[in-house]
Amino acid sequence: MIDFRPFAAFRPTSETVAQVAALPYDVMSSEEAREMVKGKPLSFLHVDRAEIDLPKDISPYDPAVYEKAKENLWHMIDTGIYVQDEKPAYYIYELTMNERVQAGIVGVSSIDDYMENRIKKHEFTREEKEMDRIWHVDTCNAQTGPIFLTYRDTVGIQPLIKAYMKSCLPVYDFTAEDGVNHRIWHITDEHLIQTIQEKFKEIPATYIADGHHRTASAVKVGLKRRQKAASENPEAPYNYFLSVLFPHDELYIMDYNRIITDMNGLTVETLLQALQTAFLVEQAPASPYHPEKKGTYGMYVEHQWYKLTLKKEFQSQDVIQGLDVAQLQTHVLEKIFNIGDVRKDTRIDFVGGIRGLKELERLVDTQKAKVAFSMYAPTMDDLLNVADANEIMPPKSTWFEPKLRSGIFVHQI
Repeated sequence: MIDFRPFAAFRPTSETVAQVAALPYDVMSSEEAREMVKGKPLSFLHVDRAEIDLPKDISPYDPAVYEKAKENLWHMIDTGIYVQDEKPAYYIYELTMNERVQAGIVGVSSIDDYMENRIKKHEFTREEKEMDRIWHVDTCNAQTGPIFLTYRDTVGIQPLIKAYMKSCLPVYDFTAEDGVNHRIWHITDEHLIQTIQEKFKEIPATYIADGHHRTASAVKVGLKRRQKAASENPEAPYNYFLSVLFPHDELYIMDYNRIITDMNGLTVETLLQALQTAFLVEQAPASPYHPEKKGTYGMYVEHQWYKLTLKKEFQSQDVIQGLDVAQLQTHVLEKIFNIGDVRKDTRIDFVGGIRGLKELERLVDTQKAKVAFSMYAPTMDDLLNVADANEIMPPKSTWFEPKLRSGIFVHQI
């Protein structure tokens, strides 16, 4: 039973929302954020990456950064850039990218559902990244970036949402600089709000698609505030975190590709020979080459694309070992390049599919990488099956697009 509730959001005015909404804080560096906000005084990056308003040599984890974030957020509220809705409500968040549409419900999820594994995970988190958002949320007294969750809609929630979208006009409708269209509906029908809340109670689990660190941080802030509270209050807002729930069949995982910067003493000839143990190796039918099905990989080295097809005797039905990223790790990264922990080894890097295969070619052609591998992305069913088995996806397995914008909703805790 999922406890997913409506809430009274702080939201930008319709005149300012396009100027406020910003990409998530963790898809850019501080330097990139400083460039992105030039001429954009209302950008939410002034809250999510507040170091951009302080001297360049300051650490992004300095306490002054979190105080600046708080100052910037509450200045936007005090000056009327943000207005809080009078009553708790759900919101519909629709994103359209390259004519592909996904629509989710914005509300607040229970930290108890997370603690009791009804909100399921598929990634490990790192303490230093958790601490950053813990300090940010605790200092701002607000959750500023929505967690991207998914669920299997077995109870007919999405038809209700689609019907509402057809019958009402959105409160926001804007296209961001990257071409992604964002539309928001404010659900004010109290009967529909109650129906949605009751239907989610029939859903056995939701799943973190993107935002494991933000989720863990929100939960830890909530638990910290529980301990400080004079008396237990299950309705206190810190018991819930800002989230957007999308049905899994509307989501799209992009490939998360790999580049290797050290050939481990191999020539192209010896690399191709070593690959033949586990793969059928042939020149790729297209340039650049994107794998067309599970068990196939592209490899780019010395201006040439190759197609790698995993041999049948190495294929697996295991929930983890059956993933293409796991097979590449076992048969290529470990056995051929001697790369064990991809999270720590500096000889490997990762390129999100949104950057395209031409980026892989550019990195190799300019000698910034020696060899690149293009991946066939895992499916949403792969991700959910891993989470259901209480397993962890291999690092850098999934890249979700489009990204949810921060700053459209703020949940005060």
